Amino acid sequence: MKPQFIKAFLVSSILMGCSTATETNKDQSAANTVSKAIASVQTVQESQDLLLAKWQGPFQGVPAFDTVTQTGLVAAMEKAMADKLAEVELIANNTDTPTFENTIVAMEKTGAELDRLFTYYGIWRSNKSSPEFRSLQSEIAPKLSTFYSKINQNDKLFKRISAVYNSDATKAMSPANQRLVLLTYNNFARNGATLNVADKKRYADINLRLAQLQTKFGNNILADEEGYVLYLDKSQLGGLPESIISVAAAAAEARDHQGQYAITNTRSSMDPFLTYSTERKLRKTVWNSYYSRGDNGDQYDNNDIIAEILQLRHERVGLLGYKNYASWRLEDRMAKSPKNAIALMESVWPAAIARVDEEVADMLAIGKREDGIEQVQAWDYRFYAEKVRKDKYNLDSDEVKQYLQLDNLREAMFYVAGRLFNFNFTEITDGSVPVFHEDVRVWEVKDKTSGEHIGLWYLDPFARQGKRSGAWATTYRSHTTFQGKKNVLSSNNSNFSKAAAGQPTLISWSDAETYFHEFGHALHFLASKVEYPTLNSGVRDYTEFQSQLLERWLSTDEVIDNYLVHYKTGKPMPKSLVAKIKQAATFNQGFSTTEYLASALVDMKFHTVDPTGIDADKFEREILAALKMPKQIVMRHRSPQFGHIFSSEGYASSYYGYMWAEVLTSDAAEAFAQAPGGFYDKEVADKLVEHLFSVRNAVDPSEAYRAFRRRDAKVEALMRDRGFPVKTK
Repeated sequence: MKPQFIKAFLVSSILMGCSTATETNKDQSAANTVSKAIASVQTVQESQDLLLAKWQGPFQGVPAFDTVTQTGLVAAMEKAMADKLAEVELIANNTDTPTFENTIVAMEKTGAELDRLFTYYGIWRSNKSSPEFRSLQSEIAPKLSTFYSKINQNDKLFKRISAVYNSDATKAMSPANQRLVLLTYNNFARNGATLNVADKKRYADINLRLAQLQTKFGNNILADEEGYVLYLDKSQLGGLPESIISVAAAAAEARDHQGQYAITNTRSSMDPFLTYSTERKLRKTVWNSYYSRGDNGDQYDNNDIIAEILQLRHERVGLLGYKNYASWRLEDRMAKSPKNAIALMESVWPAAIARVDEEVADMLAIGKREDGIEQVQAWDYRFYAEKVRKDKYNLDSDEVKQYLQLDNLREAMFYVAGRLFNFNFTEITDGSVPVFHEDVRVWEVKDKTSGEHIGLWYLDPFARQGKRSGAWATTYRSHTTFQGKKNVLSSNNSNFSKAAAGQPTLISWSDAETYFHEFGHALHFLASKVEYPTLNSGVRDYTEFQSQLLERWLSTDEVIDNYLVHYKTGKPMPKSLVAKIKQAATFNQGFSTTEYLASALVDMKFHTVDPTGIDADKFEREILAALKMPKQIVMRHRSPQFGHIFSSEGYASSYYGYMWAEVLTSDAAEAFAQAPGGFYDKEVADKLVEHLFSVRNAVDPSEAYRAFRRRDAKVEALMRDRGFPVKTK
């Protein structure tokens, strides 16, 4: 019912209910009720209009983060979906002969309102979640599933797309346009467009249920992250550096626990506590809270949800004729098949767990000598690894941290972007670009030589309640040229623990690598030169390559010498400390490789078996036992908290993609290391931008990499990077 009709209905209904009332006060009460009802409807309508409105302001228009509200979100989503469906119907019912322009390009033009709305929806889901929004999300998720099913199962539309896909005209198109046709066709064919009527209905029903389950899975993790906070007093701070104590005090104060110290249930808080705290029982408590998220046998437990998700995914791809979910998912990835992905992981696994044995032996020797422990437990690993680091390399992670100021690291990233991409970043401080939280800052990105405007870069660096854990990058608008050149609105989001007021935020070397990693995604967005929106899409086992590669510039001399300065003295990092960092580059690779690979292998196993009657918790234990998983290490993402693969399908059976991409990363890094100009060699950098960043998904990733390297990547480079033995042929 449209808002104007709702208002009329409310007025007539309320007045009808008052027609028998004769008392003046009842009449006045009825009038007040009418006024409030009308005002409420007007508020919903106004909010809906704001959510769907074209973006105004500078830089081709920017999201109105300062004015939009969640009021009217459901209504706005329904309208945006209805409008796109109407656009799709016009294309499907076009009686003209199907062509690239009237079918494929026409589809690229649809859904502008919905695209804008998804920007706000994404912020509320990831950066500013709340119980109220989660309720709306649970209502919206199934509506979105039904909406996508209506498009993917539109017979008339798919016939037109198929006609273009199979036409002689397509064969004569540019490679980029041919790829657009291929991606469009596959998006339909691989998502139920070829099924019969009965199977299409079941396919849509499965997607609807999955949308509900995956939303609940993610919300359950967030609930456990918010619900488990350990508050400490001064007597429980043993071993913690002042930088960590200061952050914990600020976190406690933000939660109205002044005078205490909060260890929150996030990786950025858990990791440093387990590294430095001398309180072994408290380390165990923090470890258990973090690795038990979604696995506490309560209303937020995710194990039954996992089982149902796996069953539904398996059934759905069975309708398409695939043996298992992973076979369907990897068909259009670089790996092509589960067999190839598993082969890569299993080629590295033995070296990883062998290294863990060495690491544990080193740790136990120190633990016995200093603390009298008999065995290294999972909550001890980080603590004693740090002691081994100091013993072997005389390297103190907290000493390194004093040189890793968040603001300086950001400037270092800008420097790298300037050298490799010719980008210049200038912060916007005049308030002309609205933000969704006071911590968010915005920079304009221009070409350094021409001054051409490229886009904007938003940064939301700090952890807070309602923000999902981890780090990620996204865009609010991507580069295209098919309707006039559109600039890029890119965003990086992290969960660093914010320092106390007036103090610089210091982060670990690992966190600094993550900072560079996510910025690599942003540069991939900003460097885009593609014509159509679909060509900005990613191939999961490839898109992590560009971001992983950028991590390498953190340890270049130019960055270290100019941006890694002590937060108190301002002096640059000593050469002796730099040497220690580089000497210890492969330290603890057993731990980091094993915890990652365990997650990736369990993910793949989940999606290559018949999951009928599966007990997710038992399955995880059995797979790890079969792998001979070291007892001192746990999966980086245990199944009940594995949001990558169960809160959406983005990384489902694809978590291996980080390692697949890292093979490319290690190989490409060697290309720079061997170049005359090293990591800032202009010729190699230009090839990198041309072949591996600017083309996005307009070129098949394998072809793109061969254009850059003149050959395929070699896994030996990865083994060298991790300090593992390289087999000789």
